[in-house]
Amino acid sequence: MSPYLGIYLRDQLALGVLWRELARRAHRRNRGTPLGDALGRVAEGIAEDVDTFESIMRELGTRTNPVKTGLAVVAERCGRLKLNGRVRSYSPLSRFEELEFLAMGIDAKKQLWTTLRDLGSLGSRLPGVDFDDLIDRAEGQRAVLEPFRVRAGRDAFGRD
Repeated sequence: MSPYLGIYLRDQLALGVLWRELARRAHRRNRGTPLGDALGRVAEGIAEDVDTFESIMRELGTRTNPVKTGLAVVAERCGRLKLNGRVRSYSPLSRFEELEFLAMGIDAKKQLWTTLRDLGSLGSRLPGVDFDDLIDRAEGQRAVLEPFRVRAGRDAFGRD
């Protein structure tokens, strides 16, 4: 295995942890709403994808880097400090940015699965991993969030 693949996998795991933590936070902040229900499903799916990714790393004999994944958690927590137009409460901009960042992460995850399958040749090396199913799951997660992302953008920017 290329040493670069190991580095790439550790970097991607850290990003996956960041997206997982963001999805969980967004879910908590929107609990009890249709968006909260959608975020709950997406957060659960992202957590499952992180678990799948960790099992792929184990199967390849690639160790995780706890420093990188720890820094990803810290980065997500620091992102909470960003000014959002309100001092103490959740704003429409907060909601939109969470959904926008989650959409970016899901798009990146779809690209990750494609890269590992095709460029990393893991599709043939790991026959027990259904990369096509993982790609489809990412597309489904993105489709679930998209109407909420659009609505949140319109709310944040004052557009009907």
